[in-house]
Amino acid sequence: MVKIGIIGGSGLERPEFLQESRAYNVYTRFGRPSSSLVCGKIQGAEVVLLSRHGRDHNLMPTNVPYRANIHALKRIGCTHVIATTACGSLREDIRPGDFVLLDQFIDRTTRRVQTFYGQGAGSSGHGAQSSGPGKVAHIPMAEPFCKDLRSLLYAEAKRQKLRTHERGTAITIEGPRFSSRAESNLFRQWRADVINMTTVPEVVLAREAGLHYAAIAIATDYDCWRHTDARGSELGAGGESVSVELVLQNFKKSVEKVKALILGTIPIVQNHSDACAENIKKAFL
Repeated sequence: MVKIGIIGGSGLERPEFLQESRAYNVYTRFGRPSSSLVCGKIQGAEVVLLSRHGRDHNLMPTNVPYRANIHALKRIGCTHVIATTACGSLREDIRPGDFVLLDQFIDRTTRRVQTFYGQGAGSSGHGAQSSGPGKVAHIPMAEPFCKDLRSLLYAEAKRQKLRTHERGTAITIEGPRFSSRAESNLFRQWRADVINMTTVPEVVLAREAGLHYAAIAIATDYDCWRHTDARGSELGAGGESVSVELVLQNFKKSVEKVKALILGTIPIVQNHSDACAENIKKAFL
């Protein structure tokens, strides 16, 4: 039975999209999720919506209760997760407004628990209890994202003629600050494609829980590395430095497109429940 979790501010909670809607306030052994879980159906498919940063966007990236979020989606029966994430582009050809379907990540976070297991793994600061001291789960992470779910998203993006990159490497920083220009250029040397603040540990925990997880990264800016445009013309002393205003402005422009991509992909996943054939090692209890 396929049930699709959708993480991010997708706007799909509106009645015209979500039928038989009902909200659940849940509590997990890792505390409360970022928001209530809004369950319902979209084109006959069971979906569960969760706002990563809270309904009022009041949780900064480090304080997002990632374990509670993934634990809640798993326990309510989700088999797949489609996540949306705003990101800065580290490549000239990834323009603001483009979508990138992530296939790799580089972790530059420092303060986030990345497992449901191990001594002290239950200590999250959100009233959580220990998940079982002494247990350790070593999860393969060579392919962090579900390649089959990513392929379904890419096929639908091409059908809708959305400017979408089939794969990309995200570097996740701690935040909430943006990168220095030296950091931004270093990340480019590492061949990262986009930069954000939320992919890790979300994808790691989804993998540990045995969920088919894919992420749509929405490019909102060029971070702060870019001094010249594509023709080599100087952009000015400040370049195109990222700002909160720029991120929000460009994200809003992309909301309808990402919504259309998710809506178009949901019935495909529902009708091809065996499409995600990769063997995800499930270490989740």
